[in-house]
Amino acid sequence: MRVEFKSLKLHNYKSHRDLTVDFGELTQITGDNAKGKSSIVEAIPFTLYGTDALGTKTDPTPTNYEYDETRAELLLEVDGKQLLLGRAIVKGKMHYYINEIPKKSTEFEELVKSLFDKDLFLSLFNPTYFFSLHPTNEQRPLLLRYVSATSSKEVFKQMEAMQADKLAALIKKHSLQELQDKHKENKNKQDKVYIAAQSRTKTLQEQLDKLAVPAANQNIDNLKLDESRLRDQIKEADKLPLQAFEIEQKRSALLARIAGLRESISRSKANFPELRDEVIADTCRTCSQKLTDEAIAAVEADKAARIKKYMENHQSMVNQRKALEEELLTLEPIDVSEQTAKVRELEHELDSILVAIREQQQRDQLAGQIEQAKAAESETLASRNESIFILDAIKAFYAKEAELQAAKVQDLFTTLSLRLFKENKGDGEIKPDFEIMMDGKPYRKLSLSEGIRAGLELRDVLSQQADIVAPCFVDNAESITRFKQPAGQLIVCRVVANQDLKIETGE
Repeated sequence: MRVEFKSLKLHNYKSHRDLTVDFGELTQITGDNAKGKSSIVEAIPFTLYGTDALGTKTDPTPTNYEYDETRAELLLEVDGKQLLLGRAIVKGKMHYYINEIPKKSTEFEELVKSLFDKDLFLSLFNPTYFFSLHPTNEQRPLLLRYVSATSSKEVFKQMEAMQADKLAALIKKHSLQELQDKHKENKNKQDKVYIAAQSRTKTLQEQLDKLAVPAANQNIDNLKLDESRLRDQIKEADKLPLQAFEIEQKRSALLARIAGLRESISRSKANFPELRDEVIADTCRTCSQKLTDEAIAAVEADKAARIKKYMENHQSMVNQRKALEEELLTLEPIDVSEQTAKVRELEHELDSILVAIREQQQRDQLAGQIEQAKAAESETLASRNESIFILDAIKAFYAKEAELQAAKVQDLFTTLSLRLFKENKGDGEIKPDFEIMMDGKPYRKLSLSEGIRAGLELRDVLSQQADIVAPCFVDNAESITRFKQPAGQLIVCRVVANQDLKIETGE
């Protein structure tokens, strides 16, 4: 795009009641101080944006004479097409014109916006405008907007191979920022998990160390065999005591039955005389009549029968007692004290084996838990280290990208040097930054002439990168003896003592 100023008309604009300026490739505006040189130049951004050359809102209405309106009209040519823009202030209200036709502010502003970006145009028009912007938030984006970004492939080629390969695979699914956020969170999480995992492994190991040290040949299989052997021995050794116990139980039962029979026999023997000596009466106990011989015989027969039955019962109890006494004689008690002691000894040995088995099982369980804890610890450490590796790779990517981008931008300049990034002192993270320097000095410390030359070089880079040729003005040109002719029309303002305003054009 090529932008040229053809003419500028001012009516009651600051000190200029009526002024027409025709621009050439070179327009020189000279005169003493307070002759209106800067007002001519500032009228151009006022017409376009309502601001001065530094983008600040301005009020150009006269203060030292009466006026009806303040008006500025700029005739410019954009890629060969002429356009007349006008802005006027009438009774404090702003009016807008496109090709002398009144327009609403929105329509006027949209047209100007469609022609060129405000910050870019003012930077090309006024070499000092760029430096009035915020370094990081405005200067840096404006410059980088017209410089091709360094591609990921370019950065990967300059990085360490393992880091480059890792990131190249990951960025297929996630952006670098997403990866950075994800792995920063995971690294912080795994830091805590790893400490907890180490603590658990240590605690389990301390519990294992407190257990008794097993014999050299002791293992759970050998202990199980010893347990089985001892249980078989106890079972075998316990047979005789069990037999003795059964015999003793039978003897106790027989003795109890014998004692019961002896008591019953003794009672029977004690009761027999009463039956034997029972007197048979010859009279009836009820009516006192004398009994007949038949009745007396019946009573005697009954007594004899009862005595017989009694004797039979008595003899039966005696016979049972004798049978039980004979059976008792066949059940000899067995002395098992020695065998019982052997069983107790085997049981004590078995108890020791069972304790050893429990301890070994506890050792094996703890050993298994320790292995699991160590595996979890290793897994956590691997996840943590993976995130650290990726975070380091991202940091290396940003550092290399910054280096390549800075080199690409730096190659555009001849006398200026730029800083686009800075490294945080705390975490080494690469952060956006912006500062322009000339001969090692930052712009803010340059002299007026150095600042003008720096601004001209910068605006030419912007012009070339944005592919826009636009007019440029140099104020206070008397303070600089030489400078490179900028691309596009040049407007030079120079103070000449004791001279009225003079405008000259040339090629």
